[in-house]
Amino acid sequence: MSNVAILQRERAETSKARDYLGPADVTKVEPHEVEVRLPSGGLVRARVALAFTYEPQPNDVVLVIGNADGHYVIGVLHGAGRAVLGFPGDVELRAGGVLHLAGDKGVRLDGPEIEVKAGKLRILADSVAQKFAELRQHVTNLLSVRAGRTHTVVDDSTYAQSKSATIVTEEKVTINGKSIYLG
Repeated sequence: MSNVAILQRERAETSKARDYLGPADVTKVEPHEVEVRLPSGGLVRARVALAFTYEPQPNDVVLVIGNADGHYVIGVLHGAGRAVLGFPGDVELRAGGVLHLAGDKGVRLDGPEIEVKAGKLRILADSVAQKFAELRQHVTNLLSVRAGRTHTVVDDSTYAQSKSATIVTEEKVTINGKSIYLG
């Protein structure tokens, strides 16, 4: 057998030995690639080649494919990094059934304008905090509030106008002011 045949066979065997498809642990993160530890214990550099932007973190378990020419991260099996789905234009997300958005640590909406349209809107929460520079509400039928207690503080003045008004209490009513005008 010639030396050329032996070298080609050794190169093919070396190449096959380095072919890999499987999990790997991220050990080091750089801008466009990561260093991963293969199950054999070997460390290789792998380019991140996912369909979405993912920021790998050390100790992530990723799916790696590669050979002697290079290795690529093609999936995330267990990750703690940030994933980003970015689109250059408008996006519509539609479900034939219920669309459910959930986050273990929360859900946040950011935008210069957010519009919610619904036939019926239900909000369930243990606590709600709202802060507005200005709030206007327009209710065409009935505004009903049921509360255990209510407390309102207005820094400047308050004005209420209605066709008729009734205040009913089981106990006392206190009106405290420098001047009280009736009639």
